[in-house]
Amino acid sequence: MSTTWTDAVVVARYDATPRIAVFDLARADGDELWEYEPGAHIDVQLGTAGLIRQYSLCGHPDIRKQYRLAVLDEPASRGGSRAMHALAEGDTLRIAAPRNRFGLTSARRHVLLAGGIGITPLLSMAQSLDATGGDYRLHYCARSRSEAAFLADLENHPRVTLHFDDEQPEQLLDLGRDLGDPAPGTAVYVCGPGGFMDYALGRAAELGWPASALHKERFSASPPAAAEPGGGGEGGFTVRLSSSGAEYLVPEDQSVLDVLLANGVEAPNSCGQGICGECVVRVRAGEPDHRDEVLTDEERGEGLFTPCSSRSKSPVLELEL
Repeated sequence: MSTTWTDAVVVARYDATPRIAVFDLARADGDELWEYEPGAHIDVQLGTAGLIRQYSLCGHPDIRKQYRLAVLDEPASRGGSRAMHALAEGDTLRIAAPRNRFGLTSARRHVLLAGGIGITPLLSMAQSLDATGGDYRLHYCARSRSEAAFLADLENHPRVTLHFDDEQPEQLLDLGRDLGDPAPGTAVYVCGPGGFMDYALGRAAELGWPASALHKERFSASPPAAAEPGGGGEGGFTVRLSSSGAEYLVPEDQSVLDVLLANGVEAPNSCGQGICGECVVRVRAGEPDHRDEVLTDEERGEGLFTPCSSRSKSPVLELEL
């Protein structure tokens, strides 16, 4: 599946916090941008080297003339945040049509848990639920007020609770109190840094929330899990293409996606970390070793697989490519 790109221009830029910059983008030709549902993200192509990164859309989904992004200046990033923060009003870049694996479900009630820059997709969800009269509660956690983006829009909102690390201890997020026991018809959405994600998802599971009620989006992959002893995922294996029968050896230090692209196979891809879902294909035979952060247990059970991050427990893994 090919990706649809368009040229965009930065029509506005401002600093929401000392480390978070907000960008409003419009099509360079003046046409409307693509429709999207809250929770969606776009690929952004930066510079002449073709650097591609993913950023959540945090504006109101009904506004088609502009997309809004908020980007954290992260010193430990792979270069994307530095390149974004170097942009000024009037600069141009390329953006791809939105994708969404983190959309709102048809639940009766929604609990949104945002940590730091994780507010970006959840802000769009909250705006959409406000517009449609949806029942929700947004919990926004940040180290301090000075590090919280969009604070002016959120601090007096009746459905928003703010939690700051440097204020009163009782104000900190307490999922026993702020989420509570599982409730029928309630969906929980979690986005933020890895530590926040691990805490929120782990605590929700301890409280008895089923995996089917928990929806997550990570901005970076978790540290790789240790391979199961004797499981096959720790070494090389062969990947086979169902369309042609072609086989390629996947060594321990390369991903399935790396090998496919090196051999001229047209395989969709974007983040390279198992967090965006663009590269997902179906397994036809073999036992996958799932290491992604995007597929649900149900999707894995249906045979879906991320070639950019996951491996194989069996000597041969056949993919629907």
